[in-house]
Amino acid sequence: MRTSYREALRAAIREALLADDRTFLMGEDVGRYGGCFAVSLGLLEEFGEQRVRDTPLSESAFVGAGIGAAMAGMRPIVEIMTVNFSLLALDQIMNNAATLRHMSGGQIGVPLVIRMTTGGGRQLAAQHSHSLEGWYAHIPGLRVVAPATVADARGMLPTALEDPDPVLLFEHGGLYGTEDDLAEDAGAVDIDRAAIRRDGSDLTLIAYGGTVRTALQAADVLAGQGIAAEVIDLRTLRPLDERAFLDSVGRTHRAVIVDEGWRSGSLAAEIAARIGERALYELDAPVQRVCTAEVPLPYAKHLEDAALPSPERVVDAALKTVT
Repeated sequence: MRTSYREALRAAIREALLADDRTFLMGEDVGRYGGCFAVSLGLLEEFGEQRVRDTPLSESAFVGAGIGAAMAGMRPIVEIMTVNFSLLALDQIMNNAATLRHMSGGQIGVPLVIRMTTGGGRQLAAQHSHSLEGWYAHIPGLRVVAPATVADARGMLPTALEDPDPVLLFEHGGLYGTEDDLAEDAGAVDIDRAAIRRDGSDLTLIAYGGTVRTALQAADVLAGQGIAAEVIDLRTLRPLDERAFLDSVGRTHRAVIVDEGWRSGSLAAEIAARIGERALYELDAPVQRVCTAEVPLPYAKHLEDAALPSPERVVDAALKTVT
């Protein structure tokens, strides 16, 4: 069945609402408007205002309400329109959701899922094009996931809802309209392990979310030059499945990390450090990183394109490792 990333997310939310009366969706414009990115379109009409709740424009307030509901036994799905707005709820996410189990000696869990749109490439300028997944992956007490495929968009939410602790689900805005075949019986997927999206023997391309597509496009170009690139989709950013990329580097002996975050203090830096710590003697060339230019993301299309990771930049980085 041909399905878009957006439709797969909607199907996952709908199934969750049908499966458990404790589950509800809340956020800005998720109800009557159908969601800023049309993910929740039609759900209000099907489930009503108690299960699909439009909230005031206060991220701190409705994320806090979601935390309280989760503590009280509910299974809330909280939508934050774009990742930059999550900063208004950072105190709730970092100081409450992430810490309550530890501060209560294990007595209080926060089984909360927070969905948010991330990434650039849509000419939304500097305030709506952030990729801050690496910031959240820095915080103990959170699980951070980034679906890169239609199947993962469909399957990560039900798995996340089973987690007794908070899960942050980052949906890349550039993926909503992408389509792929989805099995009729598609359901929950593993969010503990990375996935090999393409086999290869000459180098490893490590990516997540929207950059998986970039890495796969680069791998196609490299294949035309006789270079077989293996593409690793991290899927979960905290905790990292480091065994997956260390094993891959052990086979290929070269690595390029593709990360839409800024280079300094990035998730790419963390992965490169782990490769250096645990697989240094497997490397035949220095690890390369392809990240977003360290500027507020421009509005002008040609400047935005120049700032973001591209297949061409990934190919250039890959060639440095094999020549």
